[in-house]
Amino acid sequence: MVGSEVAALAATFDPIPLDVLTAEAEALTLKVHGPLVTYSRKVFIPLTKLCRDVCHYCTFAHTPRTVASAYLTKDEVIEIARAGEAAGCREALFTLGDQPEARYAVARDALAALGHATTLSYLQEVAAAVLAETGLLPHLNPGLMGDADYAVLRPVAASMGLMLETTADRLSEKGGPHFGSPDKAPAHRLAAIEAAGEARVPFTTGLLIGIGETRAERIAALIAIRDLHRRYGHIQEVIIQNFRAKPGTKMVDHPEPSLDEHVWTIAVARLILDPAMTIQAPPNLHQPEELGILLRAGVNDWGGVSPVTPDHVNPESPWPHLDALTEATAKAGRLLRERLAVAPVFARDPERWLDPTLATIVRRQVDARGLPIVDQWHAGTGDSIPAITDGGATKRTSQLDDVIARARAGERLSIPDIVSLFEADGHDAGIVADAADDVRRAAVGDDVTYVVNRNINYTNICLYKCSFCAFSKGSTRAERGPAYRLDLDEVGRRAAEAVERGATEVCLQGGIHPAYDGHTYLDVLRAVREAAPSIHIHAFSPLEVTHGATTLSLPLEDYLGQLRRAGLSTLPGTAAEILDDEIRAIICPDKVSASEWLEVMRTAHRVGLRSTATIMFGHVDGYVNWARHLLAIRDLQEDTGGFTEFVPLPFVHMEAPMWRKGQARAGPSFREALLMHSVARLVLHPLISNIQASWVKLGHDGAVAALRAGANDLGGTLMDESITRAAGGRNGQLCDPAQMAQLAAQAGGVARQRTTLYRSVAPGSVAPAGA
Repeated sequence: MVGSEVAALAATFDPIPLDVLTAEAEALTLKVHGPLVTYSRKVFIPLTKLCRDVCHYCTFAHTPRTVASAYLTKDEVIEIARAGEAAGCREALFTLGDQPEARYAVARDALAALGHATTLSYLQEVAAAVLAETGLLPHLNPGLMGDADYAVLRPVAASMGLMLETTADRLSEKGGPHFGSPDKAPAHRLAAIEAAGEARVPFTTGLLIGIGETRAERIAALIAIRDLHRRYGHIQEVIIQNFRAKPGTKMVDHPEPSLDEHVWTIAVARLILDPAMTIQAPPNLHQPEELGILLRAGVNDWGGVSPVTPDHVNPESPWPHLDALTEATAKAGRLLRERLAVAPVFARDPERWLDPTLATIVRRQVDARGLPIVDQWHAGTGDSIPAITDGGATKRTSQLDDVIARARAGERLSIPDIVSLFEADGHDAGIVADAADDVRRAAVGDDVTYVVNRNINYTNICLYKCSFCAFSKGSTRAERGPAYRLDLDEVGRRAAEAVERGATEVCLQGGIHPAYDGHTYLDVLRAVREAAPSIHIHAFSPLEVTHGATTLSLPLEDYLGQLRRAGLSTLPGTAAEILDDEIRAIICPDKVSASEWLEVMRTAHRVGLRSTATIMFGHVDGYVNWARHLLAIRDLQEDTGGFTEFVPLPFVHMEAPMWRKGQARAGPSFREALLMHSVARLVLHPLISNIQASWVKLGHDGAVAALRAGANDLGGTLMDESITRAAGGRNGQLCDPAQMAQLAAQAGGVARQRTTLYRSVAPGSVAPAGA
C-alpha cells in the first residue's frame, strides 16, 4: 500500500515545475500557520561525543582518544546552561552519541564513576539538574529509546527528538552511509519514534537528504512520519536537513544536494504531511539570501539558534545572528517569533503532553498561541508596557485588510475572521489597532469618558468555587485573608459617602453568601436608595440575579421587575468570564452557563434594564473562545440593544487559585490585551459604541495605549477597588477626575465625565438616579 502511494506521489510531483510546487506549498503554509516563523533560543549541551555508530558523514562522534573526557560533568553541564540562561535562552538542547557504553570501555568506566550504568540514566540526572537549577527547558536527542526510557526521561524533558533520516534499508548496507551504524536501521528508528508517540512525548524528527537516497525514498520516509503522527499526534516538527560534506569523513567527496533539491523536498514535505505540522530547515546550512527561498517552499520554523554555543553537529556552519535571521525572515513577508523547546500546539495543551511539573512551567510562560511572553508584562502588575509592533507588511496583511474592511462596514465577522485579527502580530497588530482607532473616532469622536463611582463589595463569602477568583473566601472561615459581610447600614453609609464625594454611581457586587436569598438583594437596594436617593445603582451580576430568582422560585422577568422597582438602575456584565461552556467547565463549572448568562441579560433588557458586557480572558482560553464570546455579545445586542459598553478584563493571575495550582496561564500578553480592545471595537461595530479600558488591569500606560487602539472609556474612578487587589493587582484603588483628564490627554483625547448611561454630567453635579 505504501509502495503504491510512493509511486503515485512521485509521479504526481516530479512533473510539476518547482516554482508551481513551492507556490502551492507556501499557500498551504500561510493558510494554516500564518506569517509567523518560529525559532528556539537555545544552548547546546554535548553531553558526550562518543557513539557506537560510525555514520560516514558525521563529525560529531569521536573516539575516546580524541576527547578529553567521555562525558561532561554535572558542573560543566550546569555552567553551560547558566551561560545560556544569562543570554536569554529558554532551551537546553542535549545532543549525544548513541549508547557509547555498548562500544567503549572508557564510557562504561566513566559512567560507573558517575554512579550510572547507562548514558540515558546519567542524562536523566543532568537534565533534572538543569530543569531544577535554571529556567531552561531540556530537549533531549539521545538516540534510540524504548518505553522504559521515555518513562524515565519524560518528567525532565519538555520534548525529545530522533532524526529518522531515511527509511531506505539499502543505505545501511556495505558501502552505504549508515554501514556499521546499528542504531540507524530504519525499523529501529521508526519503532523509537512510535514509542515516543505512545509515551505522549512532543517529538522532533526529520530527513537527512543528499546521502544517496532517491526522491521516492524521501517520499516514503515522509509518509512514514505522517502516518505515525496521524496515529499519535506527537511530532512537533519535521526537519528537512541537507547533507553537508565534511573534511575528515568518508563522504568528504560526496556531492551535496543542490538548493533546488532541498527546496523540492521541503515543498513535497509540506504537501504530504498534515498541514498543521511544522517544517524546519537549519538556517546555518544555507546562505542568508537563500533563507527566503526555504520559507517560500514551506518552512515555518528555523529550529534552535544559540547565542552562546556552536552547532556541535555542524561546527563549520555558525548560527546566523538573530538580527540577520529576523531580517531575512521579514524580507520573505514573514515575522520571526521565539518559541519554547516544546512547540506551540503542544504548549497550548500541556496537560496531555507534559509531565505535571513541566506543564506548569510551560503554561506560565506562554500566551494563548503557546508562544512565550518575552516582554514579561502582566495585567495588574504595574509593569512597563512593551511595543507590540515591529517589522513590515507580512503575507497576512492583505487578508487582514479585507477582514477590517468588512468590520468597518458593520458586517458580522466569522469566527475564523476574528481569530485572524487576534493572531495579528508585529506590523499587522498595528494595522488592527489603527483601524479600531479609526472606527472609534468615527463612532464616538475623541471624548474619553469616565464615571465617578464607588465599588461596594458587600461580602467576599461565596458558595461558588470559581477557580480564577481570589476575592471569594468560600466560607465564613478566613482563608486568603479575612472573610466579611457588610450589614445594610454599612452599605447605606458607603453609598451616602459616595454621593458626598461626588459619585453618580455605586457598583454593588458580592459573593453568593450561603445566607443570601432573593430578599437580600432587594434589601440591599432599599438600603442604598434610602441612604442615597440620587445615586445610580449599578448592581448584581447575572449569577446574583439568578440566585435571587431561584431562591424565591420566581421567573427571571418577575424578579428583575422587583429589583428595578426597588431601585436597580443597570446591571454590570460580570460573571460572563468567557461565554463558551468549553471554558466555563474548567474555570467555573458550578456557575451559570453561557446561555443562562445571556438569558438573564436578554430578560433584563426586555424589562427596561440596560447593562454592560465583559470578558475575562487570558487563563485557559484561546482565540476561538474569545471569538465565540464576542459574537454572542454582538448577536444579543442586535436583538435587544441593551448593552451600553463592552469591558475587556485581562486575567490578573498572581493570587488566582488556578494559577497558584499551576492550572492557568499568567494572563494575556500585552499584545493580546491591547488587541482585545481593538478586535472588540471592530467585531461589535456599529452595535456597541463604547469600549472600556480598565486602568486597574492595564495600568495607566496600558489604558492610554488602549485608548489609542479602539477604546473610548476609562470606566469608573472606583474609590474602593477590592477584587483586582485581592488577585494581586497593584495599579491602585482610585483614579480621580484629574488623573482621568491626564490619561485622556496622553491619548490625544479630552476627558468627559459621564453617567452610567453615557449622558454628560458636569463635574461635581448630581445626576438623576436613573441616568
